[in-house]
Amino acid sequence: MANGAEKVRLSLQKDNKGWKKWGPYLSERQWGTVREDYSGNGDAWNYITHEMALSKAYRWGEDGIGGFSDNKQHICLSFGFWNHKDKILKERIFGLTNRESNHGEDVKEMYYYLDSTPTHSYTKMLYKYPQQLFPYDKLRQENGRRGKEDQEYEIMDTGVFENDEYFDIFIEHAKADEEDILMKVTVFNRGPEDAPITVLPTIMFRNTWSWGYEAFNYKPIMNGISNRLIEVTHRKHGKYNLYLDNADELLFCENETNFKKLYGTANNTSYPKDGINDFIVSGGKSNTVNPNHIGTKASARFTRTVKAGTSEVFRLRYVNHAISEPFGGFEDLFAKRIREADEFYDDLQRDVSDADLRSIQRQAYAGMLWSKQFYYYNVYEWLKGDPAQPGPNQGRKWGRNSGWKHLYAANIISMPDKWEYPWFAAWDLAFHCVPLARVDADFAKRQLEILLREYYMHPNGQIPAYEWNFSDVNPPVHGWATWKVYEIDREQNNGVGDIQFLEKIFHKLLLNFTWWVNQKDDTGNNIFSGGFLGLDNIGVFDRSTPMPFGGKLQQADATGWMAMYTLNMLRISVEIALVHPVYQDMASKFFEHFLHIAGAMESIGGKNSSISLWDEEDQFYYDVIHIPNGQSILLKVRSIVGLIPLFAVEILDPQNLDKLPVFKRRVEWVLANRPDLARLISRWFESGKGENRLLSILRGHRMKMILKRMLDESEFLSDYGVRALSKYHEENPYKFYINGEVLQVDYTPAEALTDIMGGNSNWRGPIWFPLNYLIFDSLMKFHAYYGEDFMVEYPTNSGNLVTIKEAAVGIACRLIDIFKKDTEGNRAVYGHDQKMQKDDNFNDHVLFYEYFHGDNGRGCGASHQTGWTGLVAELILKTAKETVRKSETQEAEIIK
Repeated sequence: MANGAEKVRLSLQKDNKGWKKWGPYLSERQWGTVREDYSGNGDAWNYITHEMALSKAYRWGEDGIGGFSDNKQHICLSFGFWNHKDKILKERIFGLTNRESNHGEDVKEMYYYLDSTPTHSYTKMLYKYPQQLFPYDKLRQENGRRGKEDQEYEIMDTGVFENDEYFDIFIEHAKADEEDILMKVTVFNRGPEDAPITVLPTIMFRNTWSWGYEAFNYKPIMNGISNRLIEVTHRKHGKYNLYLDNADELLFCENETNFKKLYGTANNTSYPKDGINDFIVSGGKSNTVNPNHIGTKASARFTRTVKAGTSEVFRLRYVNHAISEPFGGFEDLFAKRIREADEFYDDLQRDVSDADLRSIQRQAYAGMLWSKQFYYYNVYEWLKGDPAQPGPNQGRKWGRNSGWKHLYAANIISMPDKWEYPWFAAWDLAFHCVPLARVDADFAKRQLEILLREYYMHPNGQIPAYEWNFSDVNPPVHGWATWKVYEIDREQNNGVGDIQFLEKIFHKLLLNFTWWVNQKDDTGNNIFSGGFLGLDNIGVFDRSTPMPFGGKLQQADATGWMAMYTLNMLRISVEIALVHPVYQDMASKFFEHFLHIAGAMESIGGKNSSISLWDEEDQFYYDVIHIPNGQSILLKVRSIVGLIPLFAVEILDPQNLDKLPVFKRRVEWVLANRPDLARLISRWFESGKGENRLLSILRGHRMKMILKRMLDESEFLSDYGVRALSKYHEENPYKFYINGEVLQVDYTPAEALTDIMGGNSNWRGPIWFPLNYLIFDSLMKFHAYYGEDFMVEYPTNSGNLVTIKEAAVGIACRLIDIFKKDTEGNRAVYGHDQKMQKDDNFNDHVLFYEYFHGDNGRGCGASHQTGWTGLVAELILKTAKETVRKSETQEAEIIK
C-alpha cells in the first residue's frame, strides 16, 4: 500500500497524541447522561435537560456542534449559531428524551459527517439550520401525542425545510501541524430570500476548578486582544492563540453554572455559562458578558446577511505560537489537506469503482472517525461526590453502578452515536473496531484493549456494558473482534501480524471467558444464559429480568455466542502458539471446551433427554425455559437467536497442526478416544494439502436446514438483509400462555411496539448490521471449508443454486442496497421522504441508522449510529474485492 502523507502521520505515534492529540472529541449530548446525574432517584433525563444545559456547567465533559478538543478535553472548540428568530442560540444538537418520544430518545436535527482522515488532519461535517423559528415545541408536542403504533415525528415532518428556508453550514478543520488547527465555516443560504445569521466560534475550558480537588485547583484564563485574537493560557497545555478573521466583536463569560436561573440561589460569577447566549438573543441589552474581555468561555461574533443562493465564509486559526499573518496561505493549506485525504482514501478504495459506493463508504468512515469522544467517568468520585460540591443522595451508594467503584475511564473511545448513545457500549465497540482497523489499526487495537484494562474490566472478569448499567451482559464478541482486527492489521502490514497485541488481549479475555463459565453456566452443563444479550426485546419475556413464575431460561443465543467465543480463543491461541509453543495447551483447552458446548447443545439433559435447543420438528434452534414443576418448554420464536449458532465456526488448517505437535497429538487423541466428541468434527481431505477440520455447531443437515430458513424471503431474508425475526410471525404471532395471560411476539419490522429495555430498539423484525455482518463472515468461513462444489438454493424456493460464498455476497449486496441509489436515484434508507430522496442537497449525504425496516430498508432508531452500521464500509470493500477476484479468475480462464 502507498505511503502518502496521512499514512506517514499515522506512523509517527500509535496512541492519541501527536497528530491525534486534537480531534472531534466533544460529545453531542452531555446532558441527560448517567455521569451528569446527581439526583437521588437516578432520573438522568430530568436532572439536566436540554434547556438546563444552556446554563449548567457539566462535571464530566462538554458538548457542542462540530466540537474539537485536546485528548483530555481541557480546551474545547465548537460553534454556535443564531438565525435571529430563536429564543436560544443553537449551541448543541436538540433531541427528545426517552419519555418525550414515542420510541425512546431521539435526535431531531439534520446533520451529516462528510469526511475525516484518521489523524483528523482534515475533517468536514454539515449542519442544516432552519431560518425560521426552530420547532422545539412542535417536535415535543407532536411526538408526545403519538403512540407506539405511530411513526416518529421528525424535523423533516415539521415543514421547516420545505421552502428551502435553511442554511447549509459546512464546518471544516485542517491541521497545519500537530498544534496548529485551521477552521472554516461556510454558510450557504438555500432559501429564496436574503437571510441574517450570527456565527459564533466558541472556545471554553472544561470546568475542573469548581470541584475542590488539589490537582485541579488552577483556573485557566482567556484574554481578548482586539477583535482578531483570543489568548488562551492553561497550565497543562501552555499558551495558544485563537485568531479570528474579521470578527465583529469578542464576547466572554465563565463556564460556570447560572445558579440563580436554575435553582434561585446566588451565582459565583456575574457572567455565567449562558452569558453569551443572553447577550446575543437580547440584542446586546443584557449585562451578561465580561466587558474586560476575560473568562473561561469566549465566542467571536460574526453577523452577516447571506444573500439568497450564495454563501459566506468564516475563518479562524488555533495555534500554540504567534503568527504575524495567520490567514496567509489558509486556502492553500485546506486544499493540500483535502488532496492528502483523497490520496488516503483512493488507496483504501482502489478496488471500489462505483462512485456512489465510494461516497457511501467514505462517509461511513467519516462518521466513525467523527464519533470518537473523550469519555470521562470516575465511578468512585461520582458515587461519593466532590469536596467543594453538595454531597449526593445517600441512596447512590447502593444504586446504579455502585459495584463498579474501580472503573476510571478517561479515554478517547469510539461511541455508537454521540447524541443518542454518547457513552461506550461494549459489544457495539467490538464491531466498530473492524472498519476502524481499515483506516487506523492502532486506534482499533487500543479500543479493544481499553475495555479489558484493570480500571475498566471488573475484578471478577466482567466487561462493563454501558453506563446505564455496567453490569448488564453483552454478547462475548471481543475475541471475534480481536481476531478480525489482527487479520486486517496483518493484511495491511505485508503479512506480519502483531502477536504482542494478540497475546496481551488473550490474557484479559481469559479472565472474561472464565467469568462467563462461572456466572452464566450455573448448572455446569455447558448451556448458557446471559439475559437480554443486547437483543433488547427479542423474546417473549424481558430477558434482563428474572423469569416469571420462577422459571429459568437456557438460551440458544448465549450458548451459540459461547461456542463462538471458544473458537475465537482457539484461533488466537493457535496463532500465538506458532510463535510461543507454550500456548498449545491453551489451544487444546479451547478445542475441547468447544466440543463439550457443541455436544451439550444437542441435548440439554444428556442423551436420554427429550429436550434439546434444536427442535427436530421445525429444524431450528430455540431457547428453552424450565419451570419449577419440572417441565421444560421450547420457546418457538423464529428469531435471530436461532441463527447465532451459525457463528460458531472455525477451520483447523493441517499445515498449522503440523507446526504444533503438542496440540496435534491432543486433537488426534480426541478423534481416536472420544467418538462422542469426534463426531462433532467435520473432516475434509484436500489433495496436496491434507485434512482440513471444520469445527462448527452446524454441520451437514442442520447447516442446510438453517440456511434454508435464513435464505427464505418469506422468513428471514429481506431485500435489504437478514431480518431479526422471521416474517412467518406476521401471520403467525408466537403466543405464550401464563397465569391466564397471553404474552405475544409479533413481526414488527420497524420501531418497537413494546417498552422493554426503554422501547427505543427493536429486534422483532428489523435488519441490524452487526449480526448480518457475522452471518456474512461465518458463511465465508463455511465456503473456505466446503469450496465451490457445495451449493445452496439462494433465495430458498427460487431454484437458483449458488456457492455459499455467492450467497454471502448476495446478502452483503442487499445490505449495501439500503444506502445505494436505485435506478430512480432513491436510497431505501430514506423511505418515502421525497425531500431527502430528490433534493441533491439532501440525497447525496448519507445517514447511518441504528437498524432498518425489515421490508423496505428505511432507517430506524438512532440516525447517526455509524458505529456498527459503519460495517457497511467493510462489506463494500469485501464485495468489491470478490468482484475483482472473480473478474481476474474469468480472465485467467479465457487466457488458458
